[in-house]
Amino acid sequence: MNESLGKRLADLRREKNWTQDVVAEQLDVSPQAVSKWENDISCPDILLLPRIADLFGITLDELFGRKEAETRLVPEEERLPADKLLLKIRVNSSDGDKVNINLPIPLVKAALELGMKLPQVSGNDALQNIDFNQILLMVDNGLIGKLVEVESADGDTVSILVE
Repeated sequence: MNESLGKRLADLRREKNWTQDVVAEQLDVSPQAVSKWENDISCPDILLLPRIADLFGITLDELFGRKEAETRLVPEEERLPADKLLLKIRVNSSDGDKVNINLPIPLVKAALELGMKLPQVSGNDALQNIDFNQILLMVDNGLIGKLVEVESADGDTVSILVE
């Protein structure tokens, strides 16, 4: 059976060692509302969901219990055309800064072929040493999902996914 949204919210809160009062204050709701969510009596308003995900440093997919795409090799006959794929770059700094970049694969290929630097990528120190030509070669060979995950000594995390 899948874990409920309430259980996930309670687990996320406990991982941060926060009380329901702390979560309530951050979201401008009552502690009773947080309690009802965690006990599956009610659900948060849909407009609060992005704020909740941001508060816990997760994606909406993760909030709803969906895992990141597993890395897998797609057989040639099942591959999507490149124009249907996105290169997703996620940077979470130890300072709490987050960078989420979604680039269509054809745009990345065109920029690399022209020798252009992608400003979203070239301006970020954590991405300086990533060889995007190699990533595109993996994608051309049918690899999708999380292709790269790097954690720096400073605690910054960089993930590169193709979906």
